[in-house]
Amino acid sequence: MTLNDLKKEKIAAMKRRDTDAVNALNVVINKLMLLTIEKREKGDALDEADVLTVLKKTEKELLEERLAFEKAGRTETVASLDKQLETVRKYLPQMMSAEEIKEIILSLENKSLPSVMKHFKAEYAGKVDMKTVSEVLKSL
Repeated sequence: MTLNDLKKEKIAAMKRRDTDAVNALNVVINKLMLLTIEKREKGDALDEADVLTVLKKTEKELLEERLAFEKAGRTETVASLDKQLETVRKYLPQMMSAEEIKEIILSLENKSLPSVMKHFKAEYAGKVDMKTVSEVLKSL
C-alpha cells in the first residue's frame, strides 16, 4: 500500500459519499505526507514499512479516541469512529497468531530472548505484535 493507493481509495470513498472512510483516509494521508517531507529532508524516501507504521499509529489513536467518547456517552461519535477503525484496519496486514509464532520460535536454533526478538523484528515487521512474541517465548 502506497500513498498514491490511499489517495485513490479516498477518491473512491468520496464518490461513495462515505464520510467516515474519507475522514480516516484524510488522517492517514496527512500523516504520510508530513512523514514524506521529513524523509525528503534527510534524503530518504517513503517505504512500505513507513505506511504500515502510520496505519498502526492511526488505529491506536482512533481506539483511544473511541474509548474516550464511549466513556462520555457519545454513541453517534463512537459509531463513526468504529467505521473509521474498520477503514484503517482494511489496509493493515493480518497479524500472526500465537500458534504461528510458536512454530517459528521452535524452528529457530537460538531461542534466547534477544535473538528471537531480533529475528521477528527483521523478518516479520508489521505482521506480528512484538508483545505477543515475548509472551509466547516466555510460555515455552
